[in-house]
Amino acid sequence: MASQDSSSGSDGGSELGRFLRARRTQTTPDQVGLTVGAGLRRTPGLRREELATLAGISIDYYVRLERGKETRPSPSVLDALARALQLDDQHHHHLRELAARAARYAPEPPPAPSRTVRPHLKLLLETLRPSPAYVISRSMDLLAWNPGGLALYAGLDDWPAKQRNLARYFFLHPAARGLFPDWDKQVRACVARLRALAGTAPDAPDLTALVGELLVKSPDFAKLWERYDVTGRKSAHKTFHHPHVGTITLAAQSMQLEGTPGQRLGVYLAEPGTPDHDAMLLLDMTAPQPAARPSATDEANPHTPS
Repeated sequence: MASQDSSSGSDGGSELGRFLRARRTQTTPDQVGLTVGAGLRRTPGLRREELATLAGISIDYYVRLERGKETRPSPSVLDALARALQLDDQHHHHLRELAARAARYAPEPPPAPSRTVRPHLKLLLETLRPSPAYVISRSMDLLAWNPGGLALYAGLDDWPAKQRNLARYFFLHPAARGLFPDWDKQVRACVARLRALAGTAPDAPDLTALVGELLVKSPDFAKLWERYDVTGRKSAHKTFHHPHVGTITLAAQSMQLEGTPGQRLGVYLAEPGTPDHDAMLLLDMTAPQPAARPSATDEANPHTPS
């Protein structure tokens, strides 16, 4: 990744320091009950010495943590910093994961992500119709989909299959902002998901390539990436202003798939008999349909023209 705040290196201490600095600069004195005197503060958020005092540790020790030179903070220090920064449970857990990684002498190489979708999962996608559904990788690549699952993201089918990635779509496709009435919320959740992954698997090639591209091409992404938010809970329902079927609100469900690390199934649903269900049916019927399976004769003669 081509940014000083990227996660391209294997230095766990630096990643821990980046996280602490990001949370410190976004925590104001008022939030933690500090009285600030008159005058201009050059530092956004808390100063290092203020955070160290709140956490009950020395300023020198905290500076070493933030600069990545101290890589083995105790659990009590981590908990004190989490309290001082008023971290929620998810950010607190992420802080512990970063510290555990920083303490290792040799970082574990990230597992190579599989892009292969098993045949029975493709069959599952078909059986879920007319509900839009897809299989997605840990870095948000679309690996397989049914007609509605692709058509729901208007214009995504304009891109080649290997380029179809939901994070790339949110930030770089011209149709994305108009599709989501809550685009700001959607992209914050997207970046938080990628940030959480980058903290524990910073050398993952699929992630570094994607984040590097978005840092260069999207100022919106770069600004959110700098914040280092890792809490991005998804809404139970999503509304789309779809150019072909109108406004449609669907229940969203996502689940981890067994036997394929990093792959998830995403499904959208609507109550039968509702306008949203009718719009979902229309989307499924009008979307480009999958190619028919080859017959036994075609399989025996793969070069036979269709």
